[in-house]
Formats: sequence, C-alpha cells, structure tokens
Amino acid sequence: MIASFFSAGAVVLLVRIRAPCAEDTHAAVIAGGAADTPTPEFAERVANPDSRGEVVRAYAPYGIIIAVFVICQISVVKKFLEKATITVHWPGLHLYTAEGAPSTLPNFAFNLLTTPGTQMLVAGIVTMMVLRLSVSNALKAYGATLYQLRWAIVTVMAVLALAFVMNASGQTITLGTWMAGAGGAFAVIWLGTAVTESDTSSNSLFGALQVTAAAKAGLSPVLMAASNSSGGVLGKMISPQNLAIGAAAVGVHGKEGDIFRRVVIWSLVFLVFICALSGLQAPVLSWIVP
Repeated sequence: MIASFFSAGAVVLLVRIRAPCAEDTHAAVIAGGAADTPTPEFAERVANPDSRGEVVRAYAPYGIIIAVFVICQISVVKKFLEKATITVHWPGLHLYTAEGAPSTLPNFAFNLLTTPGTQMLVAGIVTMMVLRLSVSNALKAYGATLYQLRWAIVTVMAVLALAFVMNASGQTITLGTWMAGAGGAFAVIWLGTAVTESDTSSNSLFGALQVTAAAKAGLSPVLMAASNSSGGVLGKMISPQNLAIGAAAVGVHGKEGDIFRRVVIWSLVFLVFICALSGLQAPVLSWIVP
C-alpha cells in the first residue's frame, strides 16, 4: 500500500508540475497513440472541473479500503477476527506425505473474517453508507462487477484447484526437482502471473515448485519464494485477463493489443531489475530477506 501511495502521489505531482504542451490543448491521445479531437464529455469536464467535495467522494472508497485493511491488521483486532476461523477435513480424502505421515492438505481453514474477501465486502458496505447509495443500486453495481469478472473468477478458482491437486499428488515436487537441473539459471526463469493471470494463483501454483527447485539447486528457498511473489506483478501487467479488464475499465474495447505493446517493454525492464535484485540479495543484500 505504501508503494501504491507513492505511485499515486508521483502521478498527481507530475500533472500538477508539468505544464501542458501546445499539442495537449488541441488533441487528446487515445489508445494506440492516435490523436483525435476531444470528446464532448472530455471538453465539458475540462471546462467545468469537479468540485473538491466530488473529488473527495471519488477517493473515499480507496481510503475506506485502506482503513479497513489497516484496522484488521492490528494485532488485537486480528486475534479477535481469527476466532471465527473454522477448520474442516474434506471427506473422502486420505492423503499421506512421502514419509508416510498424514498430510495436512485435506484440512481446509475457512477464514471467515480475516480473509481479504470479507474485508473488501465490509469496505464496500461502509462505502455504500458513506456515498449514500441505496441498497438496490449497491446490489446492482455488485452484480454488474461479478458479471464483468465472471470468467476471471472461474479461471482463478480452477487454477487454485489445480494447485491443490498438484501439491497433493506430488506433481509440484516432481516438476521442481526437474527444473532444478537449470542450476543458478533457475533464478531468471519467467513463470507465474503471465500464465495464471493472478498473483494469488501464481503463488499457489508455482510457490511450492520454486521452493523445491531452489532447495535442489542449492539456492535460498526463502529468496526464490519471495522473488516469485514479487515478480508476480511483472506478468500481471501483460496477462490477457488484466489487459481485458483494463481496456474495459477505460472504455477502449478491442485495444488490448495496443495496451500490451505499451506495457510489455516495462515488464521486461522490471524483470531485469527483479532478477538483478534477487541475484544481489544472495551474496550482497542478504539482510533484506532474513
């Protein structure tokens, strides 16, 4: 969240300091880099900017989300919320580890109040009250969001299910052992969110693989797992799902290819940076990852 705050602040600071160029006042840049005359809506917004109250209302949902998540991370509050956690054993699953001990994978914990999904729902309810939305309008917006992300939700659930199956059946360990043959070069293998389209799915599907391969290759399992999680955003910006969501959010349907061409270069630049940082963390910056 701190990084996001600094990024948003940098954007605001840039548009306040940078004087508009002459061409900026005559043409608006649209997806793909083409220039076109401003739309009537855009021209009206420039002529009649939003009031300070409207701007505050627009930022209110983000502030509420941050506040809810920060409060839920306070140790006292977190311990209280963890009391609502329910652990169940899935019937019909009798799994054992390679050593012959009962596996803990069939034990599933329902974190009813500590899960980010529940906290987002609470933030949405608070936002509804702050913005004075009616229940019907709030439910309509919620339903429209679920409909827009319906296939993304199914995809993430399917990948998470696959991760459970691969971890329980030993496929993840087998693949990790095989990939350990790359040795030190394994640190720069680009896997994750570009395939699964989700940071969570990437960590679930490839996290154990990274740890196994790192241990077999003589690398730090903690460092490789951390690099896998940190590098998730590098693939997230070019994943088809996020490109489609981004295009839909700004109303440029069909321009996903244009967006991809703009962000893939940045993805590669950040990939080189993360690889260099991971390489330095092992011998030089070991204090960063304990």
